[in-house]
Amino acid sequence: MTPVGPEPELHRRLGTFDAVTIGLGSMLGAGIFVALAPAAAAAGTGLLIGLGIAAVVAYCNATSSARLAARYPQSGGTYVYGRERLGEFWGYTAGWSFVVGKTASCAAMALTVGYYVWPGQAHAVAVAAVVALTTLNYTGIQKSALLTRAIVAVVLAVLATVVIVIGGFGNADIARIGIGTDISAGGVLQAAGLLFFAFAGYARIATLGEEVRDPARTIPRAIPIALTIALVVYGVVAVAVIAELGSDTLALATAPLADAVAAAGFSVLEPVVRSGAAVAALGSLLALVLGVSRTTLAMARDHHLPHALAAVHPRFGSPHHAEIAVGVVVAVAAAVVDVRDAIGFSSFAVLLYYAIANASAWTLEPLRRRHRASASRVIAGLGLAGCLLLAFTLPLPSVILGSGVVAVGAVAYGLRAWRS
Repeated sequence: MTPVGPEPELHRRLGTFDAVTIGLGSMLGAGIFVALAPAAAAAGTGLLIGLGIAAVVAYCNATSSARLAARYPQSGGTYVYGRERLGEFWGYTAGWSFVVGKTASCAAMALTVGYYVWPGQAHAVAVAAVVALTTLNYTGIQKSALLTRAIVAVVLAVLATVVIVIGGFGNADIARIGIGTDISAGGVLQAAGLLFFAFAGYARIATLGEEVRDPARTIPRAIPIALTIALVVYGVVAVAVIAELGSDTLALATAPLADAVAAAGFSVLEPVVRSGAAVAALGSLLALVLGVSRTTLAMARDHHLPHALAAVHPRFGSPHHAEIAVGVVVAVAAAVVDVRDAIGFSSFAVLLYYAIANASAWTLEPLRRRHRASASRVIAGLGLAGCLLLAFTLPLPSVILGSGVVAVGAVAYGLRAWRS
């Protein structure tokens, strides 16, 4: 259903640097400090292979998303792309998957803050973090972008310190990086699906399309830059941590980087690393809430969600009703969920979201040069297949819960269509 009359517009304030920073802020907090341990538990010594597979799928998704974002520079990301290229149902399914999946991601990031800052009161700290960042987002995108710059700088400094300490002074053993006999195809693919959680942050750039200056040029540049930087950082840090702890110890770690620094004989830096982890998770949470609220805005404009959520603040230029609604739901989730369960569920829903993005990119008109058109379709096809494969090799509870929630969304769509 197309809404009647003009909708209030968001303000275009973000350049390439800010867009890259927001993507990095979302990815760095999610990956290194959260996903390495459960991925090591699944893949064993095949962890780096899983990281490589996740990176390939993420590259395909990023390429498809960049092409689509240049064509449709609106808030909503794949919700808009699926609606325009595949039909309203697929756009709705993408938007629903994104909102529920990234709500779980927000809860996981908030809990990460809690576990690093005050483990005994992790849920309470998580709720407080959600309330604080929702308040910041309410006041406009520019303030959120400025805070994200500072967060990314701090996180990169902490990660560099971890690598230098382990590489220069620790007990790193290159033999621990080798592939052993404990790996299996299923375990590696499951690890790749969990690690994909760490790469999905570049979607924030696309979902903020209505707040980016010159989006047809800025978004296709910002997405691959952010993804490349994140991949390099993930690879370097993962190698250092595995070389120090080994995959078995890493699988049991609740704070892998802090444990690695302590194992290297620098326990004095453990509080610094824990503080860096909390800051990184805050940065990821900040960017995630931005993305979820913008997709909520887009779906509300099309009346798939209450239309009141499409309101834009006259002074701050932010979707303030959507911001508040998302903040309330995330706060409730952070008060009750388990962080590892949230990661698995989020990965399933977001992989489905990107599967629809790749299917949408497949339908784009051929580019002028035949070989480029063929390459773009190969990338979209590989991304679609990779997303579906990783989604259904995640832990079974995540697959069952994720499928159930997506099915509920489909039923709701069907009932709404029937009543119309």
